[in-house]
Amino acid sequence: MELFELTESARKQISNLLSRNPGKYAVSLAVLGGGCAGFKYDWGFADSAEEINKEDVLIEWAGGRFVVDAMSVMYVAGTRVDWKEEVFGAQFEITNPQATGGCGCGESFAV
Repeated sequence: MELFELTESARKQISNLLSRNPGKYAVSLAVLGGGCAGFKYDWGFADSAEEINKEDVLIEWAGGRFVVDAMSVMYVAGTRVDWKEEVFGAQFEITNPQATGGCGCGESFAV
């Protein structure tokens, strides 16, 4: 069982991001202190396999890789990541069962 649920649309978008950025190894998600509610999600890339520690959680499939660093795992275990496209924009949507609160932006949460 995986620690995160990546929907099919999230996997497609991650694969798309990696194909458009050939120098990148994986899409990464980290949790940083800050934001309106205390913690914020930080999206980025891992440039190489060497950047990923053995304690990090890496999910791989044909054409894609998603990594969460070991320190962030405890804040996002059980999280569902989806890709939403709407009339005025598109974004990753995170449903985090660890979050006890959040703000309207969807990028900040409390635990």
